[in-house]
Amino acid sequence: MKENNKKELENLREDLKDEGKKLEALINLSNQIMEKRIHTPISFDEFLYTIRKDPELVFRDIFQLVYDMTQYYIPEESSRVETREALSTSYDCSALFVEHCDDPYFVDRLFSNRFIKLIRSFKQSSQKGYIYLFEGPPGSGKSTFLNNFIQKFEEFTRKEEGALYETLWELDVEKLGGLKNVENTLENTFDETEMSDISKQLAYLTLNQANTKKKFIEIYCPNHDHPILQIPKMYRKKFLQEIIPDGKFKEKLFSRKEYEWVHKETSCSICTSLFSTLLDRLKDPMEVFKMIRARKMRFSRQFGEGLTVFNPGDPIRNKPINNLKIQGILNDLFETHRINYVYSDLAKTNNGIYALMDIKEHNVERLMKLHGIISDGVHKVNSLEERIKSLFIGLINPNDKDVYENVPSFRDRIITVSIPYVLDYNTEVEIYRKKFGRHIDTYFLPGVLENFAKIILSSRLSLNSPTIRNWIRNPQQYRKYIDPNYLLLKMELYTGQLPKWLSEKDVRLFDKDKRKGILAESEEEGFKGFSGRQSLNIFNRFFAKYSRTKKMLTMEMVRSFFYKDKSLERYIPKEFVKSLEDLYDYNVLQEVKESIYSYNEKQISRDIQNYLFAVNFEIGDSKRCLYTDDVIDINVEFFIVLERILLGSTVSSEDAKQFRLDTRKEYISKSLAQEINIQGKQITETSLYKSLFNRYTRNLKENALAPYLGNENFRRAILDFHSPNFNAYDKRLKHDVNLMMTNMRNKFNYTREGARQICIYALDNKLAEKYK
Repeated sequence: MKENNKKELENLREDLKDEGKKLEALINLSNQIMEKRIHTPISFDEFLYTIRKDPELVFRDIFQLVYDMTQYYIPEESSRVETREALSTSYDCSALFVEHCDDPYFVDRLFSNRFIKLIRSFKQSSQKGYIYLFEGPPGSGKSTFLNNFIQKFEEFTRKEEGALYETLWELDVEKLGGLKNVENTLENTFDETEMSDISKQLAYLTLNQANTKKKFIEIYCPNHDHPILQIPKMYRKKFLQEIIPDGKFKEKLFSRKEYEWVHKETSCSICTSLFSTLLDRLKDPMEVFKMIRARKMRFSRQFGEGLTVFNPGDPIRNKPINNLKIQGILNDLFETHRINYVYSDLAKTNNGIYALMDIKEHNVERLMKLHGIISDGVHKVNSLEERIKSLFIGLINPNDKDVYENVPSFRDRIITVSIPYVLDYNTEVEIYRKKFGRHIDTYFLPGVLENFAKIILSSRLSLNSPTIRNWIRNPQQYRKYIDPNYLLLKMELYTGQLPKWLSEKDVRLFDKDKRKGILAESEEEGFKGFSGRQSLNIFNRFFAKYSRTKKMLTMEMVRSFFYKDKSLERYIPKEFVKSLEDLYDYNVLQEVKESIYSYNEKQISRDIQNYLFAVNFEIGDSKRCLYTDDVIDINVEFFIVLERILLGSTVSSEDAKQFRLDTRKEYISKSLAQEINIQGKQITETSLYKSLFNRYTRNLKENALAPYLGNENFRRAILDFHSPNFNAYDKRLKHDVNLMMTNMRNKFNYTREGARQICIYALDNKLAEKYK
């Protein structure tokens, strides 16, 4: 019995602990929610203190806020240009478009550069008075891009860094003489509008019960006026000069275009009439400013506050918005009809974002109605003028552009930003990983997944590139690396980099004009071929078909998949897959050679130093090298051995002799005279030494596989690697195979089985003979 009571007591204690944990978790959740919802208005005096403390945070409009939001998610320090020849800058946009997004949008390098360029123009205020249309074909991810952008913007505005201030009026009822005759005022107000009797009675009850006992009445500015605009424009500059202590910021405030709005804009008709009416009643501007509050603007897509996204099917509202409750109070409190509390739908997104999801159906009419508002910034609401400054964004398909292209004056007010299908194969692969899981890499041999993406991308690219044809004058030298239409080269450029196999001459020729030409051509690409949705479907079919095999997925499987399906083959340029496979084979061969290649770096360095010393003397001399202390018998045999490694085994004696003379000339005029004697470099630090060292090691590597070609034991040893049978092979052969397999895994990310599979592939397909 005692034992049962003891157990029950212990269970009760545990239950209380659990309840305590639940209560604590609920309190923490409550606190977190409240922290997110803090928008407590502050007095105008407190607002002025905030200006003094952090003016850069306070003085910003929607365009500066969007710029700051983008910088928050894509900070400048995260961007980089890997080399001076890079086509574009690398921006990490994952925090803005991928992380914590229900449907991630993967930004390729080309679009990220366009996007950042556009956002920077907001900071400079060089492109206000426009609507920004993101143009892309169906399936390019336009809607996902806009949804994620708006989601992250809304989240940013809830943070301290995302504050944008707006005006709130807190009217002191007693100072203004109190509410006199609410009932009569309401009757007069309602008689002027079309309302049912029931609606009038409900409004009257709400007003009469809610407002007759209030000491203060809050009237928010539906246009989201910045509080600084409540200071009359003629006095604003002098006031700001006196109140802001930061000289550097003050200079920016009065000179930069991005802050023009602080000096030029005026408050809305509601705030203007409130200010003037209060001043007439109170006779003291200080008393008026005491009734002004500043609060952080609430951005909510759900309620259309500061953020409004219209889908094509959303009905259009043309009637002005009246708040009869507020209008009745204002009429009674001031005993005047001078303050008209009326505004339009556009006011709700003033100093906010107004977005059209697709320019179709009702959104066509919305776009056309924005013409005057975008160009003049003014909108009529009954007889009142409403000033609108919003960030207008839209999405459009290329086929829908005729909506505005036939109106020249409107066309000049539209800035289009291309948002095509992905053109960077690395980004395409990231999309596959996100959709199907990062584990898909384990099914593919290295490079094969990227090649699948390249085939998809080939359908999206133009077969003609005047810039590349004008740039690459001798394409024959790159026959191992490019296809007839230069798509493989273009794909590397679209990742932002110049391929390593380009000659030094062509790298030098890739100047500013060439970069601009390539970027201009990219603006027209990605509007045809496989869409994003089709690409995922195609990859799913391929993966479902081949992932069940025991072997890792190979380039042969990729080629077979695209060649056998005629519905896919017609989208892919002729010879592209063959060129891609040839490049893959060449790269595999280089990986295998580098993996089996083993050299003595010290001996190679010694050979080159002796050679550079010896070229300065005549045949038949015997000299002690100043750099290695070796005694060198300078004869024809000494030069032939080294020059055949440096120039190839088939080099003629005349070419070898000329090479020797050229080397001596550069050694004397540059290495010795400048780098060693003047700059104080060691011989191993000179550019000539480095050039010869790279040539020496590259040529040694080129022939690294030669001793094993046709050696059946070598092939069998690879197949038996990491099995008991492997121990039966010759010690030297085991060493070489083990070195090759280890390097394939460590240097090129192959698995043990993948390394075995690709080495056998290189031998069986005689890749060394193919690329002699």
